[in-house]
Amino acid sequence: MKVTLLCIGKTDEGYLATGIEKFLLRLKHYVNFSMVAIPDIKNSKHLSIDQQRAKEAVLIMKQLSSSDQVVLLDERGKEFRSVEFAGYLNKLMVGGAQHVVFVVGGPYGFDDVVYQRANGKISLSKMTFSHQMVRLFVVEQLYRAFSILKGGPYHHE
Repeated sequence: MKVTLLCIGKTDEGYLATGIEKFLLRLKHYVNFSMVAIPDIKNSKHLSIDQQRAKEAVLIMKQLSSSDQVVLLDERGKEFRSVEFAGYLNKLMVGGAQHVVFVVGGPYGFDDVVYQRANGKISLSKMTFSHQMVRLFVVEQLYRAFSILKGGPYHHE
């Protein structure tokens, strides 16, 4: 199985980039993983929220193939404990998912087109986090989940 984290915009904060890189290196021992950053929408200050979401949706949809299992990181998604998230990934693998794409939207979330394409939504918390911080949380939780599945020492229950 291949896993991709698809994000809008780049990671500006050095401390986040360092943390993300740390977990990317660890994660690659468990799964074929990539992180794709879609450039921010130019001149977004002159766009309404709906227009910005629509433009981001076009860019997101270009990155997806029809066979991808698309999971949105969304505040209205299902919440998991780490062990449950590992089980969710295992279910995807056993179910034959070839490519799972986790999508982190821009600051205003997703356009309806992206919601309609999604196979699922998960939430990291009831709290709202910056879309840059979510990247670090997702790669850490992916690493944790694969460590759980492989019986590694990272997670303590």
